[in-house]
Amino acid sequence: MWALLWLLPLAWALVLAGYAKRLIALWREPAWRCPVLVIESDDWGAGVLPQAAALDALRALLGRHRDHTGRCPVMALGIVLAIADTGAIRAAAGREYLYIALDDARLTPVLAALRAGITEGVFAPQLHGMEHYWPAAVMAAAQTDKRVAAWLAGDALPRTEDLPAPLQSRWTAAAVLPSLPLSIPEINAAAADETAAFQRIFGITAQVAVPPTFVWSDAVERAWAAHGVRCIVTPGTRHEYRDAQGRPAGDGRNILNGERGQDDVLYVVRDQYFEPALGHRAEQGLAALAQQTACARPTLLETHRFNFLGESADAALHEVDRLLGKACAAYPALRFLPTQEIAAAMARRDAELIETGLHPRLRAWLARIHTVPRFAKLARLTGLALPLWLLTKWTA
Repeated sequence: MWALLWLLPLAWALVLAGYAKRLIALWREPAWRCPVLVIESDDWGAGVLPQAAALDALRALLGRHRDHTGRCPVMALGIVLAIADTGAIRAAAGREYLYIALDDARLTPVLAALRAGITEGVFAPQLHGMEHYWPAAVMAAAQTDKRVAAWLAGDALPRTEDLPAPLQSRWTAAAVLPSLPLSIPEINAAAADETAAFQRIFGITAQVAVPPTFVWSDAVERAWAAHGVRCIVTPGTRHEYRDAQGRPAGDGRNILNGERGQDDVLYVVRDQYFEPALGHRAEQGLAALAQQTACARPTLLETHRFNFLGESADAALHEVDRLLGKACAAYPALRFLPTQEIAAAMARRDAELIETGLHPRLRAWLARIHTVPRFAKLARLTGLALPLWLLTKWTA
């Protein structure tokens, strides 16, 4: 019996040592004083015209809600700045890639809807890419893939979502699989072009970037940072290419809120999903908010343009409306902040929003460590869960 009691601290020490790096990183991650919610919606911008009506509907919906400071919810929009000009490409017999930019007259209704929401403070534009694909890869794939050839031969303003999934990654050449890396000059030129286009169209520097399909590299980070990007939205990890099956692969390290990448870019984690067209309801968004709030993290809900177009649009709007209403009712201290402000608060350790006291930080850490794969199970098996539980009661 006594031997077993002596072995317990050793088992605990081994578990803690095995996860030390992760546990220390979780302690360093900023802890938020209040619940924070932002809906991050990607793929808006250059493309189909029905977006304009969808954006107007979202703008009206968001304007009906307020947090306790009187601020409206903010939808952080991942903006695509250009789409293939399929008619011009066909006229050139497919010999060169040509595009329609978001500020082209043909896209006036979409840009007007975006600007109206930005002016009203309910939309926050974020850089998603010049295109949601690498143009040369799409042109090359069209020579062998009938689906891609049909995409280029189809609508005047095509939907990027209709491309094969691997080709929707911008920062790797996925005409063949495994995909091929882009050269540094190619990356630098593309980053310069898209940040300049963002500045031209919106009149502001792109400070937040959302890599399409979350495939990007150190070279992309450095190129973005050179043109003013200070924050990169991540799913809590990073991929660098598409493997032989077309799946995102490479790197795969864990990323936490507030960590830094190349040239000091700051990472913000978006690992919660809210896609009403795929069956998600307001209750799932609320569950994500509860989980993130317990861990003293901001809640960034990922959603996409496709939810708000076509037959799913009315139901999606209804669920967003329900989510925002229920969130305000359940969390009186809720704050609606755009991602750029979330990143800025973490960067400067804003004492109004970020915890500095030992007890609340320890309480957040204890909640976070139970989200680490296998750690909670090992804690139960070794009995480490008991002192951790007692520590949780003490912090409460």
